[in-house]
Amino acid sequence: MHARTALLCALHATALLALLPGAAPPVAAAEARQNAAPGGAAADAAEDAAGESRGIGGRYLLMDANGRAVSNEDFPGQFQLIAFGYTFCPDVCPTTLAEMSVIMERLGTTAERVQPLFITVDPERDTAAVLRGYTEFFHPRIMGLTGSPDLVRRAADSFKVRYEKVREPGAPPEQYAVDHSAGIFLLGPDGRYIRKFAYATPPAEIAKRIGEIVAAGEALPRHLRPRRP
Repeated sequence: MHARTALLCALHATALLALLPGAAPPVAAAEARQNAAPGGAAADAAEDAAGESRGIGGRYLLMDANGRAVSNEDFPGQFQLIAFGYTFCPDVCPTTLAEMSVIMERLGTTAERVQPLFITVDPERDTAAVLRGYTEFFHPRIMGLTGSPDLVRRAADSFKVRYEKVREPGAPPEQYAVDHSAGIFLLGPDGRYIRKFAYATPPAEIAKRIGEIVAAGEALPRHLRPRRP
């Protein structure tokens, strides 16, 4: 087994263990770092309810694992569940993707109406192929998206996601971490922003809320319902 494959397996297992009932969160240090960073988890939670009023546009134009251009308008009839992160992330990102996997399972047949997405904030290292191998460890339907540094920055800005590289003194240029905002975003079938779930929101709670939102759309008159794919 290659070293990187072994690392991914270990991260996946650790993230899933963190979701077991009564399990102590293994990412306390990471949460503290995210909370302390500008735009970290604490700020995300405080701002969560203000969504649209603080200007989250929810727009992006990036590239999938097949090199195909993908935008927030390319999933008609489907809700989009979006997280930002990077594949070298030691804790927060694998936990978030493991939570996404649980959310998709809990949604049951409603999961057919949801497209989970993972947008990198480290496009220099996270190529399309790297992202595909990473997301497949968590759930086969999670789609990884990357792009040029400029397009990634534009996407992050549209979601009010902040990120920056952090290097230890004397470290080589290619050796760095990325501090970034955490949380999961939900877009509607029209590609527009609906809401944000703060980091560490229980997956069961997120799945329940998404189910309610989808059901509310189905209850609308036929001509107002979201168009199915």
